[in-house]
Amino acid sequence: MQYRTFGSHTGLRVSELALGTANFGTGWGSGAEFDDAKKMYTTYVEAGGVFLDTADAYQFGQSETFLADLIGDDRDQFVLASKFTQGGIAKPGVSRTGNSRKVMTRALEDSLRRLRTDYLDLYWVHWPDYVTPVDEIIETIAILVNSGKILHAGLSNFPAWRSAYAVGVAAERGQSANIIGVQTEYSLVERSADREILPMAEGLGLGAVLYSPLGGGLLTGKYRASDEGRLTTLGVVIQREDTEQKTTIVDAVLKVAGETGSTPAQVAMAWELERCRRSTTAVVPIIGPRTPAQLDEYLSALEVALDDDHYQLLTDVSAPVLGAPHDDATRLADANRGAVGNRFVLGPPVA
Repeated sequence: MQYRTFGSHTGLRVSELALGTANFGTGWGSGAEFDDAKKMYTTYVEAGGVFLDTADAYQFGQSETFLADLIGDDRDQFVLASKFTQGGIAKPGVSRTGNSRKVMTRALEDSLRRLRTDYLDLYWVHWPDYVTPVDEIIETIAILVNSGKILHAGLSNFPAWRSAYAVGVAAERGQSANIIGVQTEYSLVERSADREILPMAEGLGLGAVLYSPLGGGLLTGKYRASDEGRLTTLGVVIQREDTEQKTTIVDAVLKVAGETGSTPAQVAMAWELERCRRSTTAVVPIIGPRTPAQLDEYLSALEVALDDDHYQLLTDVSAPVLGAPHDDATRLADANRGAVGNRFVLGPPVA
């Protein structure tokens, strides 16, 4: 497995795949028992993985306790990340959810206790609550960094403008190494992050972590033959084959799989890995297996190399509509490389 520094504001090194542990435990009524979780953890570590991602909400805290038992005395070998916002119990209530200073500090203490560690390498604000001011989030992160209980923080599922604002304010305060990354959904069937979030991350030197690289299983092609497995983990399907473009994407993945002798899952992961390697910042997919067999397939994608034609085919069919102002700016730039005064104009350059 390859390694990269997680953005340009830190020397923190991460593996090119993060292990997501939302399925470690059965608190949600589904997931992996401890023995299977141990097999997945061991296989990931033996493959060179060092980036472990969990959350207080995963399996209502059981994911974190499983990880504590698995890591044991090897804590410093890993980049350990957890998240807060939703609460670590089934019915957390208003005082245990959101992103206020009260919630963040209490949630961190609870996660550290469950993980049996005195610090986290990376602490994610899991979701925006649209109530807590960004300034309060930034200030609380700074307090926790100064206390040594977290080394860095990141913003998960935040709109690009909120993340950019937070990073800008932190930089003004001399805290550039506090907020170092963003996390968002990304796959061949969900490339909305190409509009704002990933360009923002590259422009500001942030690391990016991408979850659901197989589109909730859609890119494996299995749902075309059966509905089995759709509701076995989170209770929702992250992606459905509900647009013409998604159908075209799945068709293309199956086509490339047939031509390369790979599985559709390997093809989808190989495309995402190549997309990440071409980024100017550290972009890391999170793999979230429920079984050891699923993990083996994820890891086997590391050995699949798509040729340029296959990579470009998948890139083209999955390209998102960027919308205004992106499409207009691109069209204007392509149509006219000349300028009149400070204005770009349609048509041929004006003499």
